[in-house]
Amino acid sequence: MQNRKSPDPLNIALVAGEASGDNLGASLMKALSLRCPGSRFVGIGGDRMSAAGQEAWLHSDELSVNGIVDPLKRLPSILRTLYDSRDRILAAGVDCFVGVDFNFFNLWLAGLLRARGVTTVHYVSPTVWAWRTGRLKKIKRSVDLMLTLYPFEAEIYAQHGIRATFVGHPRADLIEPLDGDTPEATLNNIEVARREAAVNLGADPAVLTIALLPGSRGAEVATSGMDFLEAATLLQTNLDKPVQFLIPAANQRRREQIESMVERLRVNMRVSVNNDALQSMSASHVVLANGGTATLEAMLLRKPMVMSYRLGAATYALVSRMMKIDHFALPNILAGRTLVPELIQKSATPERLAEAVEAELIRDPGELLAEFGRIHAQLRQDAGGRAADAVLALIRP
Repeated sequence: MQNRKSPDPLNIALVAGEASGDNLGASLMKALSLRCPGSRFVGIGGDRMSAAGQEAWLHSDELSVNGIVDPLKRLPSILRTLYDSRDRILAAGVDCFVGVDFNFFNLWLAGLLRARGVTTVHYVSPTVWAWRTGRLKKIKRSVDLMLTLYPFEAEIYAQHGIRATFVGHPRADLIEPLDGDTPEATLNNIEVARREAAVNLGADPAVLTIALLPGSRGAEVATSGMDFLEAATLLQTNLDKPVQFLIPAANQRRREQIESMVERLRVNMRVSVNNDALQSMSASHVVLANGGTATLEAMLLRKPMVMSYRLGAATYALVSRMMKIDHFALPNILAGRTLVPELIQKSATPERLAEAVEAELIRDPGELLAEFGRIHAQLRQDAGGRAADAVLALIRP
């Protein structure tokens, strides 16, 4: 990997609209700061980007939306934030703008800024491979560089004349591979890590542990949280052994939201709400996740999982007619076949979720672990460093 260093500090605007983007943005900022000490970062981000030094004019939670219908309902507020962000970035005289995920907002903003002469980068490709390729025309007008997390995405952009760099996934860098020389050694490594994580969280390492991840956004938790908790009550009844549930919250707001749901359920369960998704998954025997990055992280931790995803009825009616993929879970997409079960929309009932989790608990892990290891190696690329080098190659060739 090229290691570009510059004596001159950078002035970069970044916008992230959700927790996963906050992690990616913070990783990129740290890598850029190492290469260009004293750099300034402005924009919209979450707690991690703030800790990395961003001067934020808005917290990313204020932009949290889900699906297609939710943004339409909040369009006046979104438009005010969009044009306010454009004006602030233009006034700041930045070297470039980096939109981190949050595609509907950031690609719109990138187009406005590029039309005014600002160099634009988008970090995390929209799922152009899942939708009609006509979306690529808008991307080509809006961004100078696309940074992709997965190798096949960069190939798609190259075919359409769009500059793109595959950087790998920061989570694959963060999570150390647990693969051993033999399948037995791998299983032993996973169990050692599981017990250590359970102790770190104050959970009982000797008890069957299930991680519930209803999502990082408020809208996601509102849609799926209660279904996950009701599935947990069924599992507690059906399993012939003690069981405990770990539920990570992306931030204090999500924690309060989840704890309120647990209280409303009024069922005596061993439920622990914490702020560490990776530790929660690592401490578990199986993961129930609401799509997205959580399924990737569960794979990197070598965990059997069940993927669930639900959208509002109106949103799903729109997207189901336009999508052209066979899988929703990232492990399945990256493998090109079904590795983990998916329960989408109406099939994601508490009863079906509980049944699928029970099935994963007794599944032979051999094939799953081998495929998870192969994908992990492919994605482990020092993503933050590669992304920083790609940005520097663009603005300081």
